[in-house]
Amino acid sequence: MAQYGIFVYQPAPADPMNLPAEYEKALETYPAQVAETGAEPVTGFAFQPSTTATSVRGDEISDGTFHPAKEVLAGFFVIEAPDLDVAVKVAKLNPATRHGGGVEIRPLFTPPEE
Repeated sequence: MAQYGIFVYQPAPADPMNLPAEYEKALETYPAQVAETGAEPVTGFAFQPSTTATSVRGDEISDGTFHPAKEVLAGFFVIEAPDLDVAVKVAKLNPATRHGGGVEIRPLFTPPEE
């Protein structure tokens, strides 16, 4: 199966300790919903709030996210899925899509075999 990164965006500051109760409840059932699609979770992580971010461009270091925005990267996870259609189903089930945020799906790069 192919691997896909699913990037979760939420309204800034995207504090994982300050999620609405209905969002937290939806997160509890999410792994089972993912499994029902035929995909398998590989790993995942939530970030600290965007207010803790530090950005680096060359020698310039600044506080804050790389691109200031109303929606910020809150976390990511990796799934194995048979194809992009299944990965899209998984992404659509993510609670962020119903609570003011959204997700981005990207296939993971696999170097060609020599």
